[in-house]
Amino acid sequence: MLCISVKEFLLWKKKQLSKGGDQQSFEVLLDCIGDISTRDLNLKILNPNGNLHLKKSLEFLESVWEDHLIRSCPIQYLCGITYWRDLKLKVTNKVLIPRPETELIVDIVFNIFRRKSQKLFFAELGTGSGAISIALALAYSFSEGVATDIDKDALEIATKNYINSSKQSNLKFYCGNWWSPLENFKGKLDLAISNPPYIPKDTYEKLPKEVKNFEPKVALLGGEDGLKHIREIIQKAPMFLKEKGWLILENHFDQGEKVKQLFIKNKFTSIEIVKDLSGIGRFTIGRYK
Repeated sequence: MLCISVKEFLLWKKKQLSKGGDQQSFEVLLDCIGDISTRDLNLKILNPNGNLHLKKSLEFLESVWEDHLIRSCPIQYLCGITYWRDLKLKVTNKVLIPRPETELIVDIVFNIFRRKSQKLFFAELGTGSGAISIALALAYSFSEGVATDIDKDALEIATKNYINSSKQSNLKFYCGNWWSPLENFKGKLDLAISNPPYIPKDTYEKLPKEVKNFEPKVALLGGEDGLKHIREIIQKAPMFLKEKGWLILENHFDQGEKVKQLFIKNKFTSIEIVKDLSGIGRFTIGRYK
């Protein structure tokens, strides 16, 4: 650990933020590489004549920050870590960085299945870092979950995140495209969740470079209209869900009504478009019969 005065640190911090970037990304850098959380830092600032301890030197932290600013590489990839709900997750450019709005998927599940002692059988399709499945496996400790991903590297990351986050063994990972690894679980699922690639091709081409140049294309691009993967997931869901089983999908901000029609076409009921914290119809949910 390196000892530095609070005054010196605050001057350095001000200088770094004056170069560009945002406060939230800088806090991730300090926490993940410097090993000082925002809460700890705020407490230290109350005594500006004191000292604080950093895991890495200011020069090293500065080099990472400048790399972030020059290349527009997401700070989470440079640190190898991101925070999501109450989880600390390993991330690389093999997985999408889980977004804050996606956290609401877990809250939607909590609203449907209110008793945490319930014995659910759930599946997540396209798990990426494993964030959603891990959060559900921890919350519903008596339940069993399965998570799929087409990318072996992503599954390796998700598995490590689960091991690092839990001492439980109620979540298993399978490699394959959407439903294909789950043939043995037809008609057995209480719940299926997915945050699939849903960005339309034209929109993908216009994404900010920090997304387009670094995050995996396979986790973002949803075909010409963005609904390619959503269609497949909805069409095959009835084969895997129990009667009255739920399907929860994240979709693009303007796809809610189209996704709702796909639910109706495939005989789902209790269909609802759920808004995120910005008032955007971010999720579509439905019950099979």
